[in-house]
Amino acid sequence: MTYVVTDNCIACKYTDCVEVCPVDCFYEGENMLVIHPDECIDCGVCEPECPADAIRPDTEPDMEKWVEFNRKYSEAWPVIITKKDPLPEAEERDGEAGKLDKYFSENPGEGG
Repeated sequence: MTYVVTDNCIACKYTDCVEVCPVDCFYEGENMLVIHPDECIDCGVCEPECPADAIRPDTEPDMEKWVEFNRKYSEAWPVIITKKDPLPEAEERDGEAGKLDKYFSENPGEGG
């Protein structure tokens, strides 16, 4: 099992999760985070820290696409281990449907 970040992180990018991760397996894109599924140790401490409820275990239905999505971008984006401010529109976009098609950016974040 692993944990993955889903589309509810897009356009929010809360980083509460990165501070509690014991193995630093979060990677930062321009407007979301991902978890490297091979680095995650399945401890689950990140899941309750996410204000947007965007972190899910891969054992839930239809998570295969998110495992591959997280793998792809964690190999392209820089690691993030320090909490940062969420994106300015985070509260407004939290829970919005269709964020992957509307807002997702493949661009890397700053990391850190």
